[in-house]
Amino acid sequence: MRTESELAGIDQGRVSEWLADHVPGLVGPVEFTLVAGGRSNLTYRVTDAAGQVYALRRPPTGGVLSTAHDMGREWGFLSAMAPTEVPVPQPLAYCGDAEVTGAQFYVMAFVDGLVLADAEAGLKLAPAARAAVGPNLIDVLVRLHALDPGEVGLADIVRSTGYVERQLRRWHKQVHLSGAIDLALLDEVHDLLAARVPAQTNGIVHGDYRPGNMAFDPDGQVLAVFDWELATSGDPLADLGYLVSTWAESGEELGFGLSPSTAPGFPSRAELVAGYARSSGRDVSNLPYFVAFNRWRSACILAGVNARYQAGVMADDGYQAVARTRAEQSSQLVAIARDALRAGEIG
Repeated sequence: MRTESELAGIDQGRVSEWLADHVPGLVGPVEFTLVAGGRSNLTYRVTDAAGQVYALRRPPTGGVLSTAHDMGREWGFLSAMAPTEVPVPQPLAYCGDAEVTGAQFYVMAFVDGLVLADAEAGLKLAPAARAAVGPNLIDVLVRLHALDPGEVGLADIVRSTGYVERQLRRWHKQVHLSGAIDLALLDEVHDLLAARVPAQTNGIVHGDYRPGNMAFDPDGQVLAVFDWELATSGDPLADLGYLVSTWAESGEELGFGLSPSTAPGFPSRAELVAGYARSSGRDVSNLPYFVAFNRWRSACILAGVNARYQAGVMADDGYQAVARTRAEQSSQLVAIARDALRAGEIG
């Protein structure tokens, strides 16, 4: 593990001083530790002299693409969710002065729970708790999608153009800026998706809704939803499609190794979808499109993650060891989406 002075993206002295001035109750000095598992923004565990723990988020130290890693936007979503029934860490302080540590950042309460980032984490839950994870995931997702952006202070995020159209433009551009080993495949699937965009509704979309971006208690209850950097307005089925596209069942490799659900006892994808349809009352007939879309989008995002690690602007958290495997799995899933789109099974 790196020492405090070696942590990427943290000017220990200046950040410590800022925290003491802006986080109520914080007692200096503080210690910083990189939290492994993040593949985009950098997250640090901050422990003060009284033993109180906080979390700090900032962008990567370089390789930041346009429209990405907007900490002010992420802070805005976190602050909007805090008074609602969607569980999030308590937002504590936002620093808009990039001079403090090279970028804007924010501080939130540290939620101590089990992050279900992979199959190994899934095995840490008792079988009964594994069964409870699915319904609890869906319950929180339905609560999120029931919120009106304007009523929670997010009216400025609502766009007149459709979510899918915006996302197709954004990630198609970004993947070409990042570079990818399979651009021809990604371009083909982009065009197939663009030609089959379904009618869309509008709401708040988290954009990265999966168990690896949440903390759970030992009973499988969701304690907090993290990583709001991709949140926006759009069709709620985009979140369900992403969850389904990354939810691996026993014997599968879906989800790039990031799914806990291969462990015995977790519900199936079909059970998640049925639970969402029942609780939300939404029509989920267009879900196959959003599954294909999210496989393509995930591949575009992964290309950017790989580029940042190769450029050395992300802290070393072990990702490099699995990067090639993740890229190969990503290409396979995009190819599956392409074949379904070509065959007319979607759209």
